[in-house]
Amino acid sequence: MDRVAIVQLAPAFLDRAATLSRAVAAVDEAAQGGARLVVFPEAFVPGYPAWIWRLRPGADMALTEQLHARLLEQAVHLGRDDLAPLREAARSREVTVICGIDERDGEFSRDTLYNTVVVIGPDGTLLNRHRKLMPTGPERMVWGFGDASGLNVVETPCGRVGTLLCWENYLPFARAALYAQGLQILVAPTYDQGERSTATMQHIAREGGCWVLSAGCAFRGGDIAPALPAKASALFADADEWINAGDSVVVAPGGKIVAGPLHERCGILVAELDLERVGVARRSLDVAGHYARPDLFQLHVNKAPARPVIFTQEE
Repeated sequence: MDRVAIVQLAPAFLDRAATLSRAVAAVDEAAQGGARLVVFPEAFVPGYPAWIWRLRPGADMALTEQLHARLLEQAVHLGRDDLAPLREAARSREVTVICGIDERDGEFSRDTLYNTVVVIGPDGTLLNRHRKLMPTGPERMVWGFGDASGLNVVETPCGRVGTLLCWENYLPFARAALYAQGLQILVAPTYDQGERSTATMQHIAREGGCWVLSAGCAFRGGDIAPALPAKASALFADADEWINAGDSVVVAPGGKIVAGPLHERCGILVAELDLERVGVARRSLDVAGHYARPDLFQLHVNKAPARPVIFTQEE
């Protein structure tokens, strides 16, 4: 049995360093409680750009550009090791950490953002980076499209872990790609919330015969408004309004909820995972094994990195 912890806390919006400090403190608290896997929500560092759902696209380009510039400045650049404090926390506590980030491209233009989730091993190394394949609605005005190079299941001391962000969990092909890699624990950092989100997590646990950890964003108007320019701050005028309810949840193979949902409050959701339940759940339904029909259906996944420019060296 391994203890896992889902951290449902508000970030310090648009402040990378302060948000990472909160994350490190949460890792310490979770580890002291015996957790070996610690999970954070979607775009936790430096915060999910919730204003995109309240600003009509194209209505105020000057304000939109100002907000985007702030987000770009505070986003995570993996190449310069902006996640060093979180990696060190994982190493010192010997825990696996999974965290959603706003990632700034460090290889090509250096100015595109991606909605990314990283897996950090208990030795502090970056085990995987997955960029959201399909941002939803106004998210496409913020984040670029990811590719399948990070659509991986990785070995951790707690089991074989894969990640999908928010509505990626509705993509049957993305789920199938992870099931086929021996997925035992699906981690789903998400901005989604409510009964529909919880029902989706239960469906995946039944379909995949896997543990599902959904890490929801939870914050109120008073958490985000102070970080924004006055005009944008007015969009969150009610300091007590729950902008997102969180609803983090842990679901066992087969679909039974074992912890949560953690609704309209912040905290750390804890559960015990028994990996033997994965094999038992797949005895009658193994969608990547005996219940598959490869003679009828096959999925081809292009895991090559999508590169806008390829440089070749002259002889």
